[in-house]
Amino acid sequence: MLPPIIGVSQSIERVRELIHHVADTGLNIVITGESGVGKEVVAQNLCYLSPRKNKPFVKINCAALPEGLLESELFGYERGAFTGAEQRRRGKFELAHGGVLFLDEIGDMPLLLQGKLLHVLQSGEFSPLGSEKDLKTDTWIIAATNHELEQDIRKGAFREDLYYRLNIIKIIIPPLRERPEDVPPLIDYYIERYTAQFHNKPLLKPSSRIIERLTEYSWPGNVRELQNVLKRALVLGDWEEVVAELVKNSALLTGHKPGFVAEPATEKIKGIADLVEFNGESRPELASLALKKIKKKALENIERRVISYVLEQTAWNRTKASKILKISYKTLLYKISDLNIEPPGEAKSELN
Repeated sequence: MLPPIIGVSQSIERVRELIHHVADTGLNIVITGESGVGKEVVAQNLCYLSPRKNKPFVKINCAALPEGLLESELFGYERGAFTGAEQRRRGKFELAHGGVLFLDEIGDMPLLLQGKLLHVLQSGEFSPLGSEKDLKTDTWIIAATNHELEQDIRKGAFREDLYYRLNIIKIIIPPLRERPEDVPPLIDYYIERYTAQFHNKPLLKPSSRIIERLTEYSWPGNVRELQNVLKRALVLGDWEEVVAELVKNSALLTGHKPGFVAEPATEKIKGIADLVEFNGESRPELASLALKKIKKKALENIERRVISYVLEQTAWNRTKASKILKISYKTLLYKISDLNIEPPGEAKSELN
């Protein structure tokens, strides 16, 4: 069953809007947010609303495996490729063919593998370990990370060219502490869900005072922490005990005196422009734009970014760029003009 995206805050509503806008595009997506905010749930919803709904949804956690094992998991291997490879094994790219490959914690992928992933994204082909044969893959890549990838690029920990390949669309999920109004509906949803799972447990709804206290909590572990707290309360059958334990743990973790530490919101997402990068342009007032105009503007900027990147990588060889983009040369010229894409100074002087 598809897990719903629970929440009544404006930021979560805009995440839902963006999912509906981009699910049918097939463009690579990066979902960012702290651990436990529900990045995989967003990826599953994107898949469900896409034309790949009935195709495989394959997940791999890039932080959970050492480099050698992660490579074999991604690309598979042939029999005899290494010691212990007694039979051929299909990798995640092969398993996800025609569907979605969800690369969780992409920011923790080793640099060597980042280069190999970039090759797959550019060519649509990969080679299993121990094989001289290239396999084609038609896979929609959705990546997720709790890293600030821009900072990782500056530190040399993440490839800039891979970033631009993956980050065509960015979906930002705010932490739970910045949207406390989402806590009560999350409590209602998960209590009903977990009560159904624990068949021998009666429905144990918290009082309004308990809900108020849980809403004031900063939830450093986000929705995942809330889920664990609710499970514990249902099993123990005592909300007061669970809340008291939460207060104690909060004090130990933060160094403050016992009590909830409600952290103030920092940056609020004020519009869908904060979820889609607008390539440095001034961001429009969303209240004055119809949804169709917003979608058109977002897709135009996505096209501008992709075409600009391909032209840059091909040194503005428009014939080569049109082949990579799988559009006609004439269409590329039209889009360059229509989207006001201009080459950098040196390339511009060479073209003139």
